[in-house]
Amino acid sequence: MSTKAGSVIKKKSKKQDVKDLAEKIKRNALLKQKQQQKQVEQDEEDEEDDHDKIEETTKETVINPDDELKFKTFHELKLVPELLESIQQMKFTKPTPIQSEAIPYALEGKDIIGLAVTGSGKTAAFAIPILQALWSAQIPYYGLVLAPTRELAYQIKETFDALGSSMGLRSVCIVGGMDMMDQARDLMRKPHIIVATPGRIMDHLEHTKGFSLKNLQYLVMDEADRLLDMDFGPALDKILKIIPSKRTTYLFSATMTNKIEKLQRASLHNPVRVAVSSKYQTADNLIQSMMLVSDGYKNTFLIHLLNEFMGKSIIIFTRTVAHAHRTALLARILGFSAVPLHGQLTQAQRLGSLNKFKSGVANILVATDVASRGLDIPSVDVVINYDIPTDSKAYIHRVGRTARAGRSGKSISLVTQYDLEMYLRIESVLGKRLPKDPSPSKEVLQALHFHVDKATAEAIRQTKDFHEKNKRKGSRGRDDKDREER
Repeated sequence: MSTKAGSVIKKKSKKQDVKDLAEKIKRNALLKQKQQQKQVEQDEEDEEDDHDKIEETTKETVINPDDELKFKTFHELKLVPELLESIQQMKFTKPTPIQSEAIPYALEGKDIIGLAVTGSGKTAAFAIPILQALWSAQIPYYGLVLAPTRELAYQIKETFDALGSSMGLRSVCIVGGMDMMDQARDLMRKPHIIVATPGRIMDHLEHTKGFSLKNLQYLVMDEADRLLDMDFGPALDKILKIIPSKRTTYLFSATMTNKIEKLQRASLHNPVRVAVSSKYQTADNLIQSMMLVSDGYKNTFLIHLLNEFMGKSIIIFTRTVAHAHRTALLARILGFSAVPLHGQLTQAQRLGSLNKFKSGVANILVATDVASRGLDIPSVDVVINYDIPTDSKAYIHRVGRTARAGRSGKSISLVTQYDLEMYLRIESVLGKRLPKDPSPSKEVLQALHFHVDKATAEAIRQTKDFHEKNKRKGSRGRDDKDREER
C-alpha cells in the first residue's frame, strides 16, 4: 500500500472517529435531556401530590364576618384570670371573626394559617393562646414573632406587653437600625417573647454568644405575604432550619399565594386554615372619589384639600421617599401640622412621627406604603393618594386606613394625565367607577398657586439637604417598599 493511500485511510478513519464521537455526544445529550424532563415531570407530580395531601390534611374554615361567632365573650374561654384581666383592661369586649374562629383551635394546640386583612384583630388572635400556654410553662425564649417591618414589630410587642401585663411577661423587640450590643444585652435577660424582623434575629442567632432558640415552643410569621415579597425567604429558610421542628406555628397573611403554600409545607404540621371572607373590596362606609389635576398644579390641589379638611386626621400617601419628605415639609412651611414616615428616617424619627400622629400632636401623616398595612392607627378621617399606587392591592390597603371599626371615612385620589391607566386598573379591580370631585375654581387655584410654588421650592431645597446629610452619614436609602433587610 502506498504512503498516499495509507494517509487517505487514516484521514477517513479520523473523520469516522469524530463522527462517531459527535453521535455519542448527541445521544448522551438527548438521554440527559429526557432524564431531566422526566425529573421535572416527577417533581411536578410530587408537588401536586403534596398539594393534594395539604388539601386533605388542612381543615379550612372560611368565615363570613356576619356569621354567628364561635364565642361571644372571652370569659367563655378557659383563660387564666390574669390574662382575662388584661383583656378587660384593653376593652376587648367581644372577639373579632378571626379571633372567634382561630383562638379555640389555637388553644387546642393546632398549627394555624390565618388569612385576614390588617385591622381584623389577628395580633390578639395569636398572642392570647401563646400567653395562655406561657402561664404554665414560664420558660425564656418561649415564642418568636417575625414581622416584615420595624413599626409592625414594635406594635406587636406593645400588644403582647399589654396582654401580659398582669402575668410578669418579659418581651423584647429586635429590629434593624438599633444597636446590636444593646439588643444582645436584652436577649441575655431571657425574655419570654421575641418580636423581630427576620434579618436582624438571624444576625443574633449567628453572632450573639449564648443566644439560642433551641427551646422555642411557638413561631409566628405575621404578614407572611409581605415577608416573602420583601425577599426575606433566605433568612426564613435559615431560621426554620435552626429552630426546633417540634413546635406550634402560626402563619398569618392577607392572601394565600404559591409562596405561602410552599412556606406552609416547610413549616406547619396539619394546620387549620381560617380565612375571613374578604375579596378585594373596600368598606361600605368609605366614600371614595378622584380629582383630575392640571399639570404642574398637584401641590396646589393638595394644599386646597388640606384647607378643606382643616383639623381632620389625614394620611397622605406618596410613591417615593423623596415625595413623602418634600410633601411633609411643604405642608409644614404653609402652617399645617404634618410629619413624614418613610424608610430613610432613623428608627427613633419614625416612631416619633407615628406617636405624634396617633396622639393628635400632628394631624397629617405623609407616608410611603410603609404605613398602608399592619400599623394600628385607630382614627383616620381622610386618606389622600398624592401619587396613585402602581399596584391595585396597595390602593385597597391605603384607603383601608380610614372607615375602620364602623366609622365613616373619605379617600381622594389626585389623578394626573399620566396616572389614568393605573387609575382605570384600580377601578377595574374595585368593579366600579369612582365619582369625580369638582376641581376648585381658577380664582382659588391662582390665589393659592403663587404661595404653594414658593413653599415647594423651599421644601425641595430642604429635602436635598436631608438626603445629603443622610449620604454623609453613610446611611443606605431604602426603596418605596421600605425593605427591612436587617
